[in-house]
Amino acid sequence: MSRAPVLPQLGFGAAQLGNLYRVTTDAEARGAVETAWEGGIRLFDTAPHYGIGTSEQRLGALLKPYPRDEYLLSTKVGRLLLPGPGDGDDMAHDFSVPNHHVRAWDMSETGIRRSHAESLERLGLERVDILYLHDPEEGPTEQAFAEALPTLAAMREEGLISHVGVGSKDAAILTRAVRTGLCDVIMLSGRYTLLEQPAAAELLPACLEHDVQVVAVSVFNSGILARAEVSDDARYEYSAASAPLLARARALADLARAHGVELPDLAVQYPLRHPAISSVVLGMRTPEQVRQNIARARRPIPAQLWEQIDA
Repeated sequence: MSRAPVLPQLGFGAAQLGNLYRVTTDAEARGAVETAWEGGIRLFDTAPHYGIGTSEQRLGALLKPYPRDEYLLSTKVGRLLLPGPGDGDDMAHDFSVPNHHVRAWDMSETGIRRSHAESLERLGLERVDILYLHDPEEGPTEQAFAEALPTLAAMREEGLISHVGVGSKDAAILTRAVRTGLCDVIMLSGRYTLLEQPAAAELLPACLEHDVQVVAVSVFNSGILARAEVSDDARYEYSAASAPLLARARALADLARAHGVELPDLAVQYPLRHPAISSVVLGMRTPEQVRQNIARARRPIPAQLWEQIDA
């Protein structure tokens, strides 16, 4: 019997609730979560990394009024939050919050269990459904495979979590994780998008073979696919996009426009065409962003347009 979760196609990414790049007001955060719920979104994702705990605290409080059995919640482990100097901000990590905590890699069994327990405290909820090992390629990678992943599997057997996940932008690391047989779901960042599909070679076939669900994130490739018109200063992988990438994105935008849709509509829906990918999680800060994302996910895309893109 499969352990893989049944995932809705669209999920709410809560990094912006941790003040990613700028402050998200309480009114914006509340409106975003309420609008998401009203729009039928039932998958919510956060992490201790997002605003050094701010996202988890906000999201947990905002989900409190809703029936816990009616939505899926995921957070992440691998980084502990330790007391910080409190004398500045966290903009070095792109979050506009006070540096009241600092991150510390910890992929040990003790660290994984402690991170999970502290996340539940910040969320104010009794459980999370999916617990992802966050960015194992950036921390102590071998410990992640030798200790952290087996710990997550043990926690699943103990009933502490429902599903084991790994989240990364490194397709090779995710392929290795899938082949351990310990994962139920992976979060794939930016490696299967309208613009590029390196995960199609090994990772996604491995997921199909091992019955591992895939959640696609960073589907706009850090911004180059996020708008109907591709600007000269569009960003890719958090840096200025190269001329060849700009040209490719503009060609896709022209194709979309010719068929009466927009480039971001294609970017949101493209990953879901692969049989291994169950869900796309998008960052959402305001009610308007939520409504726009829901509309993009539901917009009919002509079959002829997909055929032209595939060709």
